[in-house]
Amino acid sequence: MTGDIPDSAPARRYAYEWYVVLVCMLAYIFSFVDRQILALMIEPIKRDLDLSDTQFSLLHGLAFSLFYAFMGIPIALLADRYSRPRIIAIGVAFWSLATAVCGLSRNFAQMFLARIGVGVGEAALSPATYSMLSDMFPRDRLGRAVGVYSIGSFIGGGLAFLIGGYVINLLKSVDTVALPLLGALRPWQVTFFVVGLPGLLVALLILLTVRDPGRRGLRLGADGRASKPAIGDTFRFLARHRRTFCCHFLGFSFYAMALFALLGWTPAFYMRKFGLSPTEAGYMLGAVVLAANTAGVFCGGWLMDALARRGHADAPLRAGVIGAACMAVPAVAFTQVDSLWLSVGLLLPAMFFASFPMPTSTAAMQILPPNQLRAQVSALFLLISNLIGLGLGTTAVALLTDRWFRDPAAVGQSLSAMIGAAAVACVVLLAMGCGSYRRSLAAEAAPGAAEASDGAAPLTARPASTS
Repeated sequence: MTGDIPDSAPARRYAYEWYVVLVCMLAYIFSFVDRQILALMIEPIKRDLDLSDTQFSLLHGLAFSLFYAFMGIPIALLADRYSRPRIIAIGVAFWSLATAVCGLSRNFAQMFLARIGVGVGEAALSPATYSMLSDMFPRDRLGRAVGVYSIGSFIGGGLAFLIGGYVINLLKSVDTVALPLLGALRPWQVTFFVVGLPGLLVALLILLTVRDPGRRGLRLGADGRASKPAIGDTFRFLARHRRTFCCHFLGFSFYAMALFALLGWTPAFYMRKFGLSPTEAGYMLGAVVLAANTAGVFCGGWLMDALARRGHADAPLRAGVIGAACMAVPAVAFTQVDSLWLSVGLLLPAMFFASFPMPTSTAAMQILPPNQLRAQVSALFLLISNLIGLGLGTTAVALLTDRWFRDPAAVGQSLSAMIGAAAVACVVLLAMGCGSYRRSLAAEAAPGAAEASDGAAPLTARPASTS
C-alpha cells in the first residue's frame, strides 16, 4: 500500500514549494506558447507550405502527440528513478530548440518532424512536475498547487495569441526578413525564433535553482528498500483498477478533445466567419484565454479541494463532470450566432469551463498510484489524452470541414459537432468513473489489499515525513 501524505501543519508556509510551482508554471507557459503559436499563423503557413486544413491539423495535433507514442513512457521511467528537475530542464531546452527549428521549415515534412520535437515539452515537463508536487504538498493543498501550475498552460496559450498577433502586425508590411546565416525568412518563420529561443534561459533557471524533493509514499520491498519501478508494475496497477482508469483516461481525453479544438480552431473560425485579421484575432483571443482559461483552471482546482473537504473522495472526477456539463452549451453555441460580440460572450464561459480538467485530472493521478508509478501513470494519461484530444480532436474538425462540409468557412459547424459529441462522452464516462474511483481509493488504503491482488511480494509504505 502507499502512505498518505499527512495534513499540512498550520504554521507551514511552503515558500520554497510555491517557488517551484511558479518556476514550473513558467516552463509550462513557454511550452504552450511554443505549441499554440502555430494556430494563429494558420493562413500564412498554409499558403507558403501549400497545405490543406487536414495537413495543418496534423502539424498542430498529431505531430505534437507522436512523441508520446515513442518516448513519453521512457522519460517517465527516468522521472520515477532519477532527478526530476534535471529531466525537466533537458526537456525545456530540447523543445525550445525544436520550436526554433520550426522556423526553418520549407515544406510539410520538415515542419512535421520539427513539431514532433516540440512534443518533448509535456512528455518531460508535466509527469515529472506532477510527481514532484505530490511529494511537496499534502493532499488538501495539492489541487491548488496543480491548479496554479496548470494556469501556465493558458497564460502560455494567451501569450501565444498576443505575441503572435504583435509580431504579425509588426512585420505585416515585410515580405521577408534577412537573418545572418539563415538567409531570407517569412515573418511567420521569424516568429518561431522569437518564441522558442528564450526557453533556454528557463531551462537554465530550473537546473540551477530547483532541487529534487524526497519521495513520499514509497513502496518498500522485503529488504526495506524502495522498490524500483518497471513498466510492468504500472500496467498491473492500471489493470487492477481498470474501470477507474478507463473512465478517467477516456473521460478526460474527450474533455481535452473539446479544449484543444477550441484552442486550435477558434482563430480560424473568427478569421473566416467575421473577417478578423490574424492580429485582431490574436489580441482578442489572447485576452479571452488569459482571462477565462486561467480563471477556469484555478477554479477547477479550488472546486476539487472544496469537494474533498466536504468528504467527496471522488472530488477530481466529480469536478470534471460539473465542468464538462457547464461547458457544453456555450461551447456549441458560440459558432452558431451571427454577432461577433455575442459569439465572444459565449466563448468566455466555454473557455472557462473547458479548463477544469487541467488540475482535476492531474490530481486524481497523483492521489491514487504509489509514488514510484506516478510519473508513468501521468505519462500514459498524457499519451492517450494528447493522441485523442490533440491528435484526433483537431484532425476531426479539419476532416469534417474538408470532407463533409467541403467548405473552409464551415469550420464553425465542424467545431460545434465535434465539441458537442466530446462533451456528452466526457460527462457519461466521468460520472461512471466516480464510484470506481472511490472503490479504488478504498482498496489501496486497505492494508495488504494492493499486494494481495497482484501476487507481488509484500510491500510496506515508507512513513511520510511532515516536512
